Amino acid sequence: MTLFEELKWRGLIHSVTDEAVIEKINNGELTFYLGADPTGDSLHVGHLLVYLFAKRLESVGNKPIFLIGGATGSIGDPKPGSERQLLSAEVTKHNAECLYEQVKGLFPAILVNNYDWTHNLDILTFLRYYGKFFNVNYMINKETVKARLDSGISYTEFSYQILQALDFEHLYKEYNCQLQVGGQDQWGNITGGLELIRKIHGDEAKAYGVTVPLVLKSDGTKFGKSEGGAVWLNPEKTSPYHFYQFWINTPDADVMMRLKQFTFLSVEEIYEIEKSFIAEPHLRVAQKALAKAMTELIHGARGLEQAEKITQALFSGNISELTVEEIEMAFGGMPQVEVEENLPLIDALVISKAASSKREARQFIENGAVLVNGTQQKDLEFVVSKDNAIGKKYTIIRRGKKNYYLLKH
Repeated sequence: MTLFEELKWRGLIHSVTDEAVIEKINNGELTFYLGADPTGDSLHVGHLLVYLFAKRLESVGNKPIFLIGGATGSIGDPKPGSERQLLSAEVTKHNAECLYEQVKGLFPAILVNNYDWTHNLDILTFLRYYGKFFNVNYMINKETVKARLDSGISYTEFSYQILQALDFEHLYKEYNCQLQVGGQDQWGNITGGLELIRKIHGDEAKAYGVTVPLVLKSDGTKFGKSEGGAVWLNPEKTSPYHFYQFWINTPDADVMMRLKQFTFLSVEEIYEIEKSFIAEPHLRVAQKALAKAMTELIHGARGLEQAEKITQALFSGNISELTVEEIEMAFGGMPQVEVEENLPLIDALVISKAASSKREARQFIENGAVLVNGTQQKDLEFVVSKDNAIGKKYTIIRRGKKNYYLLKH
């Protein structure tokens, strides 16, 4: 199986502009680029597929360029609803540095910033040397622009496609970059770049585009979000534990496709997992393999170890085995009650809202429904204190099987 055949098997090819690119990809002959506008300081899993696609291309010798849109990001790719908020130069620079660090963790790449070749471009040169190659009728038929014609679009955002085409032409000229890869929603921008290369460098110029499918859940909804919002690659935004939980909660209907698309497990390994999954779906072999592979890929062996340890502790109830750092990772974002003094357990249940009244709290304790730091507590006189807190900082109260409450000392 060639690389391109494997990419198709994994469901990673949406469109190619010219099938001549297939042999070049297989032979590792191409310099290619993918880009990101620094509108945020982290990628999330909804972005990830294109970057893993690039990693697969790089693995056989194709040379990646990662383009930061310092110029295009200050303008904003037209989105369906409304104009994007313009970012300051300081925020754009910070975001760009953060994104590049994340990409470096996935694969080695040349870093370029389109601000470098556009910030000194005067308006007359822009219009005479580039603008004359773009037909307005063609531009307004791009999907991203058509979606905004009724509500209105500024000339600034309308010009975005010209700037992105200019990027491809610049990289073609300066780096012999012949391929741009992107999500299927970038098809119009990619073909615009190919047109500009052809018009400036002639019909003999060889350049290509490949797009990766947008990832949707089996129910047709957008992929990449959990109950808490986007699932980020930055561990300070989404902890390794919550990242692991996102993947392990993949629905049965989606999990085999996610294994193919996102992991670097071999074809043979995936077939073996699929056999086990079909035979015993209740064991969730596929989800566990997916969560393990993705967490280790993004957060390394230590992040995976923490995620699995927290998962097992919460499943078994052995909360006391967790460190303060792991508790903060597991319960980060969860409401917590700060306590300065020793507190009877009955009162702790009430102030943490684990019980609606002292009477109900007593019933929960007497019925054995309350665990304190993983230990069942049936003593009505038990006192919650800093001395018996985990790391002298946190007390975790569990009521029933799944209801957790956090006290901070």
